Amino acid sequence: MIDRPSERFSSRAAAYAKNRPGYPAEALDALLDGMGPPEKLTIADIGAGTGIASRLLAERGATVIAVEPNHSMAEQAEPDPRIEWIDGTGEDTRLPDRSVDIAAAFQAFHWFEPQAAIAEFKRISRRRIAVLQYERNESDPFAAAYGDLVRRYSTEPIEKRRAEALTSFARLAGLNCTRSEHAYAQSLHRAEMLGRMASTSYLPRDGARADELRGEASALFDRFAQGGRVSLAMVCYVLRADA
Repeated sequence: MIDRPSERFSSRAAAYAKNRPGYPAEALDALLDGMGPPEKLTIADIGAGTGIASRLLAERGATVIAVEPNHSMAEQAEPDPRIEWIDGTGEDTRLPDRSVDIAAAFQAFHWFEPQAAIAEFKRISRRRIAVLQYERNESDPFAAAYGDLVRRYSTEPIEKRRAEALTSFARLAGLNCTRSEHAYAQSLHRAEMLGRMASTSYLPRDGARADELRGEASALFDRFAQGGRVSLAMVCYVLRADA
């Protein structure tokens, strides 16, 4: 893993669980397309965080193995009898060979060493490996302004790392890797928008710089809000390759 990501979200776990978006139904449809009834599938959610994606997969009937090394994140997950939590990483899931139908990372692949993670995904999966990753759709004025604010206060080039992760997955996954894009939006009131920013590991959390960020973010909310909410336009990318 890169830059000890298994620890970096510990102080942000509650904000992450409360304020991060889920994934659009169409993206999950693309992930599961051609795999048969979800209730017959076992899916590894690698880098599961607070279980946002695991819960959505379990709601469809799948058995989910949530692989997450950060205990603070895992402790925020809602219990579900269809979800088993284990301590593992993208490069070492601790799962047996060919033990799952799908090995997937949701908003996590950029924290892994790509080549080692792809090898691990292929080792444990019988049928499919995948990455699902959301990004702002900055053709939308609010998303563009939000992105500008994030970039001005960013302490690390994580957004560049995320883009590189998609390229790496496509290159390493195999010639049959396919990609689809699915538009959606997250509706946020003021506290939720500030909470989403607080969940972002590469934005300042404490001190004067964090106070400045919250002030500018609140002003941004006032500029764009309608009916007490803003809509953050996003795109969810689904990359998948079959065994």
